[in-house]
Amino acid sequence: MTISRAPSHDIDPERSGSLSDEQVASYRSDGYLLPITVADPRVATGWCDEIEALERRWRDEPSLTRPFVDYVRANFHIVSSTAARLAHESSILDAVESILGPDIICWMTELIVKEPHSTKILTMHQDLTYWGLDGADHLVTAWIALSPATIANGAMQFVGGSHRQGQVAHHDTYGADNLLSRGQEVAVEYDPADLVPVELQPGEMSLHHGLMFHGSGPNTTDDRRVALVIRYCSPAVSQLVSATDYGMVVRGVNRTSNLLATPVPFADFTPEAIALHAEITTMQSTPLAANADRDLSYGR
Repeated sequence: MTISRAPSHDIDPERSGSLSDEQVASYRSDGYLLPITVADPRVATGWCDEIEALERRWRDEPSLTRPFVDYVRANFHIVSSTAARLAHESSILDAVESILGPDIICWMTELIVKEPHSTKILTMHQDLTYWGLDGADHLVTAWIALSPATIANGAMQFVGGSHRQGQVAHHDTYGADNLLSRGQEVAVEYDPADLVPVELQPGEMSLHHGLMFHGSGPNTTDDRRVALVIRYCSPAVSQLVSATDYGMVVRGVNRTSNLLATPVPFADFTPEAIALHAEITTMQSTPLAANADRDLSYGR
């Protein structure tokens, strides 16, 4: 089945709230919205250059207490001033506000990279399976392309409308080429005809629901695929499995005590940020590792 590219959902700078009622209704029904233009391609390429410079500087830094990939694949905004700044980017938040309302928390950021000719994949899964968070309708993932994302280089695919099934059973594959921490995969069947390719150009993003079935294939091209993934939630969301959880207020206010507030870093990998990242990682590992029979990894 060939699916044509959807028309671009450009941000309208003159509107308060970036998505139309029709677009929000489409998101609620389908569980995703794409592509949404949030930056000029040249601006997005500049973001990518910044992040890749940070990678070169810190990837082999001996003072880091954990492998570099652990910092960028979970809570990147805690240690990176660039990731934190992009989590506050108004064009991204304008679209997210249309889904979540005016009070927005950044719960998680991830840098997801597929190197040229990488065999790394993500099996079809639901994000919320191992997060321990409630309020699925009060969370949304923004997937921002910093380089072109195509099926050939490992773009995501969504199963349209799958979020309406609620939480489904998963099994852990622990695949060596799986970028997910335990190779989690939905244990239910779905119709391949419902697959939607999430092909994006630099500066475009997709939004998807936390219960959306999604996965991606290998990068069969000569080019690196780079994306910044930001998980946003409203202050109504709370942690059900660990003793607590953390979040960075990026718009509005948080009048609840559901998530502990984290500071905005104004430098990269400070000792304080590294210590906080370790604290958050330890707390979030409880739901992530629940019932796992092996150590978790990020497809190293």
